[in-house]
Amino acid sequence: MNAKRKKTGNPEPPPTAEPFVRNLAEIAWQEYPGHFGGALSKALVRPETCGSRRIDFRISCYQPMAYVQEHVHRVQEQVYHVLEGEGMLTLDGKSVLLRKNDYVFVPPGVRHSFSNQGLGPLVFLVVTTPVEDDEVPV
Repeated sequence: MNAKRKKTGNPEPPPTAEPFVRNLAEIAWQEYPGHFGGALSKALVRPETCGSRRIDFRISCYQPMAYVQEHVHRVQEQVYHVLEGEGMLTLDGKSVLLRKNDYVFVPPGVRHSFSNQGLGPLVFLVVTTPVEDDEVPV
């Protein structure tokens, strides 16, 4: 229900998200800033794709030698879950090999990067919250 609200000086709440079902093939691959060499992602759930307010959910496919450069999040938490292939994850300078069915939680403040050092594509899910790293911590 979208009734008009009286202007009270308070900002309008974000639009209500609607449930949906989609297929991965409907979403375009993108190479986001800081990603190189064929490090592609599909933004499946984000504010601009479906109205989510707190979740950034992507599937990523990195070709051999592709990577995301080392970076750190101020407030964002991330989960990576490997579906196929193998990749080298760095967490505060320590390297860890991730393979199919491995997953990792990366809390705010941990420097990290991920690269495909394998022979075939590295396919993994990424969940990030909050959506932007400039939000005030909860």
